[in-house]
Amino acid sequence: MSKAGITVATADAPTPAPALRRLPRRRGVELALIVLGVLLSVYGYCAVGLAQHGTLPPGAAGYGAGLGVLALLAHLAVRLRAPYADPLLLPIGVLLNGLGLVLIYRLDLETPGDRAAPAQLVWSTLGVTLFILVVLLLRDHRVLQRYTYVCVVAALVLLTLPILFPAVNGARIWIRIAGFSIQPGEFAKVLLAVFFAAYLAANRSALAYTGRRFWKLQLPTGRVLGPIVAVWLVSVGVLVLEHDLGTSLLFFGLFVVLLYVATGRTGWIAVGLLLAALGAVAVGRLEPHVHSRIETWLHPFASIEAGEGANQLTQSLFAFAEGGVLGTGLGLGHSVLIGFAVKSDFILATAGEELGLAGLSAIFLLYGLLVERGYRAGLALREPFGRLLAVGLASLVALQVFVIAGGVTGLIPLTGMAMPFLAQGGSSVVTNWAIVALLVRVSDSARRQHDGPGTP
Repeated sequence: MSKAGITVATADAPTPAPALRRLPRRRGVELALIVLGVLLSVYGYCAVGLAQHGTLPPGAAGYGAGLGVLALLAHLAVRLRAPYADPLLLPIGVLLNGLGLVLIYRLDLETPGDRAAPAQLVWSTLGVTLFILVVLLLRDHRVLQRYTYVCVVAALVLLTLPILFPAVNGARIWIRIAGFSIQPGEFAKVLLAVFFAAYLAANRSALAYTGRRFWKLQLPTGRVLGPIVAVWLVSVGVLVLEHDLGTSLLFFGLFVVLLYVATGRTGWIAVGLLLAALGAVAVGRLEPHVHSRIETWLHPFASIEAGEGANQLTQSLFAFAEGGVLGTGLGLGHSVLIGFAVKSDFILATAGEELGLAGLSAIFLLYGLLVERGYRAGLALREPFGRLLAVGLASLVALQVFVIAGGVTGLIPLTGMAMPFLAQGGSSVVTNWAIVALLVRVSDSARRQHDGPGTP
């Protein structure tokens, strides 16, 4: 056979199939980080006992075992149903939740008549259980898109229910029945995130390319933008009636962020900031409860100058100043002087005083990493609903941390919200575990779509 014949025969030979490249699942990394998070939480628990009583607390072993079992069950659920999920999401949730239990237990030691750590542990167990159920039963996040209008109706019902119950500390945000209290707005924020993501994903082209152009902004037609604006206005209006302005600000920020992500129009950010500023000025002038908080924010030391003693914001600023760079040490601070909200709205002040700027920065980095991994999962997805859902859920965490941290440090007026995972609040911790579960599911889908043929 001639060389030419050999050449032709070689060219006609079938090309071997490319080798399959399997993406690493990284569940071992997740397990190692979970163990580290549990150990750090147990160390903090022991440090509080040593600082307060000079001995290890008697429940240290039980606390570590309970937290470890919960974390291990959650890890097994991820390993079984979401093996490609981001390995950082669950460990961050475990560490933040464990640190929150430590801080609440530390404050319980100085408030014997108000022990919140046992109840918080029960709510944390319910939260992890919900995490496991979501990971096991929700096989595909796109299923949620089928329930767009069910989610928005349920969210509006949940937001409206507290109007029927008495106000607590000037706000109607709680449902109290038979000694139990629930904050429905915490659950409503996840449902609204699903609704906004599903609606904007279905109408993203109409929102971005139809309608009239005003200045540098493409305004969609009323038929497309009207329903989502109406839902947002109703939800925010109800929250204003309930004096829950922190959640109102949270929903407004979520709406603007998702509208920007869906359309790619930066003008929506400018419009959102302008409307937020106008709304803040209007509510601050017309609502006495909000006006008093703004006055306290502008003049935090006025109560001391008037001989009335330090208010909560002033005590919070004193706690941060006392902590310095490295903190006073767990169990050695005086943030309990802040008063009734020390375990909820102002628990960050305890972290700042006893862990210092270094510890507080580490906590903020954990939140930042949680948000970044959520954004990363959303950007990796090819379908719009999952992208918007991941960005929306991560933005909920980012906005809430900013609003709370800004309030207790004097950057913005106080709003009265719970720090995710850290603060006392059953509804909050359960909801945040649901958010982490949905992000785990989305990140698993994002990596699965890239797992397949590739170069060796």
